[in-house]
Amino acid sequence: MDNRKKRTIRTSDITMTAMMAALVFLFTYFLKIPIPTGYIHVGDSIILLTVCLFGTKKGMIAGAIGAGLSDLIGGYVMWVGPTLVIKAVWALIMGLIMYRLMKGKKGGWIVGAIVGGAWQVAAYTLCAIPLYGLNAAGALAELGLEAIQATAGIVVCVVIYGLLIKTGALARIRNRFQ
Repeated sequence: MDNRKKRTIRTSDITMTAMMAALVFLFTYFLKIPIPTGYIHVGDSIILLTVCLFGTKKGMIAGAIGAGLSDLIGGYVMWVGPTLVIKAVWALIMGLIMYRLMKGKKGGWIVGAIVGGAWQVAAYTLCAIPLYGLNAAGALAELGLEAIQATAGIVVCVVIYGLLIKTGALARIRNRFQ
């Protein structure tokens, strides 16, 4: 007889994750600043917010799907695969730091977001090198833009999350969906 606890997936979990993936897509696809090599966006803030509100797994799924879909629909097909992995790993890093390494410590989520953001900057830069061929300097030139994007996502998340805490909405959201 199998003694493992049967894990059920609630409809509200699927719905909330899908809604957050849609928000990641919207914040990435529509709220962007075009640059010659692509664009800078604030969709990362929703990925980070999802990890804060609903946990690591939902953040990973929402981030990968929302950002990957934005790349696909936006015509950046070569970036879909890397984006799926990079955004999911950023959420994983943040969640591990926030919920495991610094559990219950004030600011643990910010530390997780920053460390994950550094991962994103490094990962996208490394993924860009093969696309530039022998001109690795072109990929390295984008390093600053990747850092700006990661920083913008973190700052926007800090503002939104701070507002949710101050207004008491954070407690209501957590009580409703957890």
